[in-house]
Amino acid sequence: MQSIDPKSLSTLQARVAYLKSFIGFTQADAAALHGARPVVEALIPTIVDAVYKKLLSFDITAKAFVPRQTGYDGVAPTKVEELNLEHPMVKFRMGFLKGYLKKLVVVDYDDLGTWEYFDKVGIMHTGVAGFAHRAKKPGLRVEYIHMGLLLGYVVDLVIAAVLARPDLDNETRSAVLTALNKVIWIQNDLFARHYVVDLDTPNSIAFPKNGLLHGWVGQIVVGVVITVVFIKL
Repeated sequence: MQSIDPKSLSTLQARVAYLKSFIGFTQADAAALHGARPVVEALIPTIVDAVYKKLLSFDITAKAFVPRQTGYDGVAPTKVEELNLEHPMVKFRMGFLKGYLKKLVVVDYDDLGTWEYFDKVGIMHTGVAGFAHRAKKPGLRVEYIHMGLLLGYVVDLVIAAVLARPDLDNETRSAVLTALNKVIWIQNDLFARHYVVDLDTPNSIAFPKNGLLHGWVGQIVVGVVITVVFIKL
């Protein structure tokens, strides 16, 4: 039986090692993803279009694309009704997802830097800058429910696309989809660790720049105070 210190999981290296060990992500999984590069890269434009059609079909997810995006210098939308796949700022954001999906089939999964990148992808959606180039830029806050759904939707699209490829045998399909599923679940945790309080593991919940008494954090603080008062009564 392996012994895991819950406190150690607050460090990325120990956390990723545990995640990979538990879910069984191996060298064979990494090789399967690397081998699928030609297939996945060919599917990326279709997958990204489908993802953004989905994101823009709900106002609760579309509203994240109204504020001017970091690094975008063109005309910004003023309301969700202006958003579509042809809007320059939407196309700008689509480029990031294309880059992310490509990384899944080219990165070195033995390199901690790979997991640092995936971890920063999680941080940057909390309203806190995950990457150096965003350090002094407006925060991007997307709630965890939407990030989890997005990952699930991406996996669903890839599964359907890979299964539909007649040039892949069943063994290859199985290896690619199994490996992808493992990586996405690890990525899901690297989102969750910055949103969800783990009572056993001291983790770095990412608070937006506007502080503890504003927005969603303020609601949490007020809720805690009310709960404490109620218990004392």
